[in-house]
This record gives sequence, C-alpha cells and structure tokens, in this order.
Amino acid sequence: MKSDAGGPLRSSEPVRAAPAPAPAADLLEEAADLLVVHLDFPAALDTCERAWRSLAGDATSSEVKCSLCVVGIQALAEMDRWQEVLSWVLQYYQVPEKLPPKVLELCILLYSKMQEPGAMLDVVSAWFQDPDNQGLPEYGALAELHLQRVLLPLGRLSEAEELVVGSAAFGEEQQLDILQVIHTTRQQQKQEHSGSEEAQKLNQEDSFSHKFLSLLMLLHRLWESAVSHFFSLPFKKSLLATLILCLLVVRFDPASPPALPFLYKLAQLFHWIWKALSSRLYQLPIHD
Repeated sequence: MKSDAGGPLRSSEPVRAAPAPAPAADLLEEAADLLVVHLDFPAALDTCERAWRSLAGDATSSEVKCSLCVVGIQALAEMDRWQEVLSWVLQYYQVPEKLPPKVLELCILLYSKMQEPGAMLDVVSAWFQDPDNQGLPEYGALAELHLQRVLLPLGRLSEAEELVVGSAAFGEEQQLDILQVIHTTRQQQKQEHSGSEEAQKLNQEDSFSHKFLSLLMLLHRLWESAVSHFFSLPFKKSLLATLILCLLVVRFDPASPPALPFLYKLAQLFHWIWKALSSRLYQLPIHD
C-alpha cells in the first residue's frame, strides 16, 4: 500500500528495539546473588557462562573474568561437580600459564581437599615455568601452597627441592626450613619402605614355616601309621613301607635339622628288625 505521494506507508507505532545485552559486570553481580543468596547453583553457573560469552575477545576485563571463574568454581563444587572445574576454567583461558593466581589457588585448594592433588601437577608446573608469572607478587604464596598441598603429599620430593632452590620467592631461612621438611619426609619414606620389605620377608618366612610344619605333621602321622600297622603286615611289606617312608624323608631335604629325628627313628627301626631276625635265627633248632 502506498501513500498519495507514492512513498511507502509508515506505521504509526514506534519500532521496538531489541534489548541490549546486560554488561558482564551486571551478570557477575547476578551470578553472585544466585550463588550466595538464592543458593541456585545451576543458575549461577549458567549466568557465569553467559557473562563469559559476552566478554569474548575482550582483553580489558581481566578482573571480571577472574571473578566469574571464582563464582563458577564455587557453583560447580556446590553441585559436587568438582572434577569438571579444571576443564571448565581452561576452556576460557586456553592454557594453564594464563590462569589468574586467585583461580589457580582455588583449584589447588579444591583438588587437594578432594584428595586429588595429582590432577594439578602439570597445570601448576606449567604456570610456574612461565616467565611472566615469576614476577607476580602472588608467586611465592602459590609456590608454598603447591609444596604443601601437591608435591609433598604426593612424595615428589625432588621436584619440591628444585622448586625451592631454583626460586627467588623463598628467603634463605625459609629455604632451609622447607629443605629440612623435605629431608625429614625422605627419611620417613625410607623407613616405611624398609619396614614394608621386612614385613614382607617375615610373612614369607611365616608362610614357609607353616608349610614345613604341615609337612612335619603329615610325616609324623605317616610314621605313627607305619608303626601301628607294622606288626600286622608281613615282613617284606613292612620293610617296603619303611623304605618308602625313608625315601619320603630323604626327598624333603634330609640334611635339614628337622629331618634328623625321622632318620634316627628309621635307623632304630632297622636295628630293631635286624635284632629280631637275628634272635629268631639263633632260636631255630639245630638238627643233626
């Protein structure tokens, strides 16, 4: 439809403009309110992610980005999704070296509290090796936290020594104190290792003694059975049974001291048999 002048008709209603996206700072405040006041953790996390998307390509909002990460980490922890924290943070900062000190500190504390400090090893090591981070005022506190919560609990004593000696963040007295702690921890590890080896050796000896005792009891029962049935068997069968028993004892290390009593009894048995045979021969009547 056209006007008389031939131009297009214009509606008398004003055109409604799309609402402008909320600034990231406002979204940060909303996320913090959802987290602390309303305890709506999923909504707080979603608000943080919306704020991050609004900051895409903005390199001037480092403080807002760091605060958004802090709120997001707390929201994930409250939802028992703490395993996702590291990957969630790195999707925004891309590399560990770019993590803000406050965010790195929270990650170390969280994974240490959840008994998973090993998850932070590579991330923290990469952060400390970056020259830009070594001049930060938080470097010394993070290095000490890394020692206490990650390296020492994991027994990474050599890495701990390298960090202390090669870092200017520690004073001379502090270095000596930390190195003394590392030395004490290493001595404790050696003692625990030697103690576990000794316990394992004792267990092996106990197992061998138990098996050998079982063998002795078996041989003892065989011996008693042979003696009890000796007189009820013909002489040749008795002699054969005795020889078999002798072979059994000889088979199980006759030179060992526990085998000597059996050999002694066998020798007595042969002596008794020979004496009995000799006496019977002497008692035979002599015919002219």
